[in-house]
Amino acid sequence: MSEDGGVVGSDVGKGFQSLSSFGTGGLRTRLEILAIIATAVIVIGGMELALRIFEVPLYILPPPSAIVSALITDFPLILPHLGHTLVVLFSGFAIGAGVGMVLAAVITQFPFAEKIIAPYVLILVTTPMLALVPLLILRFGFGYEPRIIAVALASGPMVMINSATGFRRVDSQKIALARSYGASTLQIFWKVRAPMALPMILVGLMIGAIFGLLTAVGAEMVGGGFGLGNRLTTYSSMIQMPQFFGVVLLLSTLGILIYVIFFFIGKKWASWEA
Repeated sequence: MSEDGGVVGSDVGKGFQSLSSFGTGGLRTRLEILAIIATAVIVIGGMELALRIFEVPLYILPPPSAIVSALITDFPLILPHLGHTLVVLFSGFAIGAGVGMVLAAVITQFPFAEKIIAPYVLILVTTPMLALVPLLILRFGFGYEPRIIAVALASGPMVMINSATGFRRVDSQKIALARSYGASTLQIFWKVRAPMALPMILVGLMIGAIFGLLTAVGAEMVGGGFGLGNRLTTYSSMIQMPQFFGVVLLLSTLGILIYVIFFFIGKKWASWEA
């Protein structure tokens, strides 16, 4: 797992650094900002115009104006389900991320433990968590528990792989220097490995949160009477496509917020990596 996880983590880390440059040198001029706004207006306006000219039925593909209007109109009904989804996401992600970081620290300090843990992590990474939701529902019922467990199982391995990669990427000379000053293994971990691994840890947290959001929505679609995933199945079964795409738009916004939050955290606490 170390080689595969290192390759994946390294590639994602480079991507995170390249995305970080977007915040430092991307939006510098008003012309660039206007170009981005103009592109959005052209794309959205073009879709609106094309769908109305060709009179595409709402039950096939509603225009953007109908989607936004439906989202605003039905938002009081959608809001409680948004709260349920956020509870599942935050709870499952907190558990998965916590366990993932602990396991990453363990396998970094004790390489033998990696040989024991790696096969199970590989199984979790390659197994779609939605396939386990019906079994979890049979065991725990239709409440929060099966969804939280599914989110934790989906997000934990992502955090673990990237965190472990970050812990291993620390310059050995820095570790040797710390040892020469009499630092203990625990001190080296907290004072050297953890700070140097912070960019990769943030990448793992960001990916884990996005995987957790997708898993939470999928679990809500599989079973249960609440959550944004339940709204998707309900609206699609009733052929209320403006409301359906309104929920999709809301989920896309949540995904963007996850990226933005970790982007600014990385910019504040790990910008030295660039």
